[in-house]
Amino acid sequence: METCFSRFWSSGDFPPSAGPLGKKGEAEEQKSLRVKKRETQVYVGNLPLDISEEEIRHLLKDFHPLHVHRVRSGCKCFAFADLGSVQRVALAIQELDGTLFHNRRLHVNSNTSAPRRPPDPAPRPQEPQVLERASGGGFVRITAYLQITLKAPGAPREPARPRTPLFAVPMEMRGTFLAQLLRECFGGLSWLAALCRAGGDAGLLVTSTVPRTPFFWAMHITETLHRDMQALFGALAAAEERQPFLQEAAVRRGARCLAQHQLGAAGPAWNRCWVVDRVDAWAVVLFVDFGQSATVPVRCLRSLEGDDFWTIPPLTQPFMLENGILSSYQLTHHILKGKITGALNLEPHILKFEELR
Repeated sequence: METCFSRFWSSGDFPPSAGPLGKKGEAEEQKSLRVKKRETQVYVGNLPLDISEEEIRHLLKDFHPLHVHRVRSGCKCFAFADLGSVQRVALAIQELDGTLFHNRRLHVNSNTSAPRRPPDPAPRPQEPQVLERASGGGFVRITAYLQITLKAPGAPREPARPRTPLFAVPMEMRGTFLAQLLRECFGGLSWLAALCRAGGDAGLLVTSTVPRTPFFWAMHITETLHRDMQALFGALAAAEERQPFLQEAAVRRGARCLAQHQLGAAGPAWNRCWVVDRVDAWAVVLFVDFGQSATVPVRCLRSLEGDDFWTIPPLTQPFMLENGILSSYQLTHHILKGKITGALNLEPHILKFEELR
């Protein structure tokens, strides 16, 4: 079966070298490639032993990793990720180095070997981080401070207090990110305001989960959703073959387009997406009706700039589970029954959902 990849990539896309380089020339070229690759790689250390490469990709999603390689050695787990540019490596180090991830402090740098960190000569104050704390009544705003207290040898230790899990709101669910998407794709922010008005008993069709967090994307099952799905998917199915493939120069951040999205057992289908970023021949897109991001070849994107395709607002919306975590990917494309109990204080467009057990 012909795919987007086989249709546009062939052996002719990769012409042979212009001429022999000789042993010395080949060695220099290989050395240059290795140095360049190291410059675009980031090291992530002190990871949980049971973490998957997919979870590491999600940790680095804001920096659009091209490749992730996890290494587990004894009781240590770390990873190398190719971010495609030196600028992304510097940004990842700035944003992630020293932050907490599953109660572990991450070590992030640009080296391709584990960092050797000398012990700090003295405790250093840490910047406060605004996070969300899970509790019986939902999430509340807290400010976490790291305090280091030196005790004399032999001093009795205080009993360990139970830790409350902390979760940061995913970048693609934050209001600032969604506001930019809505302005560039739909020309207004009315969808965000409409989300806050939902409440009471509800059925949710899960479209995407954020690993090891209570956040997920889902379609709120209503008559309006059913009507919008029929209208949108019918229009896309009728128009997909007529939509031209985008010129490479047109694939840039903010472009509205069509890309193939995997719909579980139903297979791939063309759906609306928004270009978040581009790295060489690859584009990072967000499927606005499913809350899922993906990296796809630039040559496999179709144009979808007509406003008629963007009159229907996004079909999916962000939620936060009140009690528990949707850790199983098997829940995707399944229906959850329960009730909407409110919204997050800091991100009021993210609704809290209590599942019926």
